[in-house]
Amino acid sequence: MTGPLRLVQVGAGGMGRAWLRTIAESPEVELAGLVDLDLDVARAALADAGLHGVEVGRSTAEVADAVGADAVVNVTVPEAHLIVNEEALGAGYPVLCEKPAAPTVAAAMVQAGMAELSGRLLMISQSRRYFAALRELRRQVEGLGAIGTVTTEFFKAPHFGGFREEMPHVLLVDMAIHAFDAARFVIGAEPVSVYCEEYNPTWSWYAGAANAAAVFEFEGGTRYVYNGSWCSPGQETSWNGSWRVSAAEGTATWDGAGHPLVQRPDAGEPVAVAAAPIREEISGSLEAFVHALRTGAEPENGIRENLRSLAMVEAAVASAETGARVRIDDVLERARETAIAQTRREDVREWLRGVPVAP
Repeated sequence: MTGPLRLVQVGAGGMGRAWLRTIAESPEVELAGLVDLDLDVARAALADAGLHGVEVGRSTAEVADAVGADAVVNVTVPEAHLIVNEEALGAGYPVLCEKPAAPTVAAAMVQAGMAELSGRLLMISQSRRYFAALRELRRQVEGLGAIGTVTTEFFKAPHFGGFREEMPHVLLVDMAIHAFDAARFVIGAEPVSVYCEEYNPTWSWYAGAANAAAVFEFEGGTRYVYNGSWCSPGQETSWNGSWRVSAAEGTATWDGAGHPLVQRPDAGEPVAVAAAPIREEISGSLEAFVHALRTGAEPENGIRENLRSLAMVEAAVASAETGARVRIDDVLERARETAIAQTRREDVREWLRGVPVAP
């Protein structure tokens, strides 16, 4: 592929508008089409972004075919991801899809099968991996030997209004996947099990549990401890949370906003380590997607690789509901069985029967 990649974006709502700006600012891509069930919403989003000459329609495949698209960016609500991704992949287009891949691990597995069978890339935009300081934290941690404990503290007090304030398991389902996915990235290993408790303080303005504490066991015995709240006014953390990594040869911390700090035994005060600049958040996801399409390299967040991040959320919810420790592989295996039972496509069913539950 030479020249800017021609993209069709699906979804023109709030997050869709952020993606329109990101695509417009990138020299590597150009927006060729915008798809939304409400054409007036799509046209208004384009007008507000100052974008002209963009094809608008309700069908992903029809718009992509009409404009000669190279790829699709799916910014619809999670419940629509499977429908949009199946249409795009079936028409031969690789897809960059907003997180989460689906509301359930089972639905994400069905999409993994669709992508594999189509031979096209389906990448999940786990955009909070793309912070320069987080990547520098991981690089520093790699030099500290065996990891004992990683902790994330996340304390915010947003008043969203709308659906979030009515959601069950609101913190775990809507936000914690960012931290869980980043923990996999920093530790460089996979989660084995989790014990989680949820609770809702008396002053919470959320119907579902706005607080959660979870302890994950990772391969090799590392523990990842997440302690979070969405109704904690005062001294709030950054949206990335506050991180501490305790390892055999020292400790690294990151406040989620500034530079990581690293301290080794007998080395004096902690040292701030500046990170090399990168494109961050959804700009970083887009850059990684373009790189994967141009080079054929497997991106960090391909749909199959992303399954365990989503499974961490589902396992934490199951643990909170049952009061029991939950194994990640059990969640993945149950999800596979559900996916096999629910998918209407026999080719996807056969693929699911023949592959490991996760990479």
